Amino acid sequence: MQVINATLSLGGRRVLDTVNLDLYPGEVVALVGPNGAGKSTLLAAMCGDEPLDSGQILLQGREVMHRSAKDLAQLRAVQTQESRISFAFTGEDVIRMGRSPWTGTIEEERDEEVIATAVSVTESQPLISRAVQTLSGGEKARISFARALAQETMLVFLDEPTAAMDIRHQEHLMSTVRSRANSGVTAVVVLHDLSLAAAYADRVVLLDEGRVIAHGTPEEVLTAQNLQSIYRYPVSVFEHTEHGGLVIVPLRAHSSTQRFPEGELI
Repeated sequence: MQVINATLSLGGRRVLDTVNLDLYPGEVVALVGPNGAGKSTLLAAMCGDEPLDSGQILLQGREVMHRSAKDLAQLRAVQTQESRISFAFTGEDVIRMGRSPWTGTIEEERDEEVIATAVSVTESQPLISRAVQTLSGGEKARISFARALAQETMLVFLDEPTAAMDIRHQEHLMSTVRSRANSGVTAVVVLHDLSLAAAYADRVVLLDEGRVIAHGTPEEVLTAQNLQSIYRYPVSVFEHTEHGGLVIVPLRAHSSTQRFPEGELI
């Protein structure tokens, strides 16, 4: 996939400003940056869900906006920030939706096998019989991720997939993404957790005000200088000596703990 001079305004505000990006098979690309930087908009444009004002987004040499919905669904899977389910679908119903692009094709014969694998990989077995509306945010995210995996596409686009998850499932999801990339899938993930991006991404794209500020390996992009400039907050970046990889820590000003008289309620 190629993003060429992508420019887009929404509500009179420039949210993408001449963005260029190439995606290659077998890699994880993390989109990071402060709130309003354009990460989700760039992801939506690459998915074919948000038309550009100017520029091009090419998938296998063709404009994504010129492809049919079914064609796109067989090429890329998308997990959005929020999955609004209006009806009383179970977790299994939602995961099965990932197989709909393959209805009527030879791939349909593999539906049960693929769904079972997606449920197992995402540890969703306890959730599949429950109505989606009864699930927590993190549980809904696991079901949505399982649906994206069941779609079995060459491209996977994930918008803040770990935001509602506990630390165990954050790591589990990203290690699954890493494993899929190792098998040839291209994954683009919007992340706010910079340490997760550093641990699992091959490349990091740092965005601010719709522009690409830095682009490269985690070591090249996630420097204290870059992050402090973009996030406008002091951070420390260091390499974890035991397990490797970068760890990004905000520098906090600590105030003394106020003690209250014993027995006094506040």
